[in-house]
Amino acid sequence: MFDLTTAVVLYCALVGVACVGLWLWYDRRDHRRFEAERRKTTFHCIRCDALYTAPAGTELCRCPKCGHENARLKF
Repeated sequence: MFDLTTAVVLYCALVGVACVGLWLWYDRRDHRRFEAERRKTTFHCIRCDALYTAPAGTELCRCPKCGHENARLKF
């Protein structure tokens, strides 16, 4: 049906496509994880002068040092 050269070329092409597919899938997955971790909201405590972060979209958050509830920083 196939000679040896054609079979080897097809095998190498399939392995190459599988490797590139896995590489792209893992790259996109890691990028999504990194972006979710990178996007944070910054807070400044007016009581103890501490800076801290919380997940994106948080408007009010308690200070981890003194427990005072602060609004997010707006630039």
